[in-house]
Amino acid sequence: MSTFVLVHGAWHTGELFEPVAKPIREAGHTVHCPTVTGNNPGDLRTTGLDVAITSITDYIESNDLKDVILLGHSYGGMVITGVADRIPGRLKRLIYWNAFVPNNGECLNDMVPPHYVGMFDAVSAESSDNSVMLPFPIWREAFINDGSSELAQSSYERLNAHPYATFTDTISLSSNPAEMELPKSYINCTEDTALPQSLGWHPRLSEKLGLFRLVQISGSHEVCFSNPAALAKAIMDAGRD
Repeated sequence: MSTFVLVHGAWHTGELFEPVAKPIREAGHTVHCPTVTGNNPGDLRTTGLDVAITSITDYIESNDLKDVILLGHSYGGMVITGVADRIPGRLKRLIYWNAFVPNNGECLNDMVPPHYVGMFDAVSAESSDNSVMLPFPIWREAFINDGSSELAQSSYERLNAHPYATFTDTISLSSNPAEMELPKSYINCTEDTALPQSLGWHPRLSEKLGLFRLVQISGSHEVCFSNPAALAKAIMDAGRD
């Protein structure tokens, strides 16, 4: 049996991964769903990317986790890449679920279309703490397009503002993901339109991993809400030996 650590994306907390973790645990695996520093409701929204990465590194080390299958969703891809660079000896495999794959010196905003950067800049400028919140129409149409209007609304109400510095800070890596010796997988949800299809997740970002295992399932960027059981199966498929 394996040990999974599931790292959420922007605007989320680890708690939102629990419906996905449940079937994985029922299959006999151990699953951790930590919240990245900066994403707890009471956290400072001035948190930068380095602190975010450190929080997951510290979580793995403080719990003495070994042979970890480390998954990152969306923004979480930035975090798990940094963790893999720092403590590769504690990891068994990386899984990117419709996630950003940074090379050394890149930031998340380098990988999103210009209109998103403009929106994030405008929203953060209006906040008092340099945080960003995703407007509901974008959430409903582009992020959870496979869910009902009721699910879109109820899930949106569980989100919280995200520290924008984690989008603009560049990552410092000793080696790029394609050069890392760890096995890697990429889960691609085929109806994910959180990024425009012309600048999509796969293969544009997945191919930055070099050699990787591809697992594709039907669903949106937020299939953790709309079909957690299907995502759980995909995670186990992506993490198997």
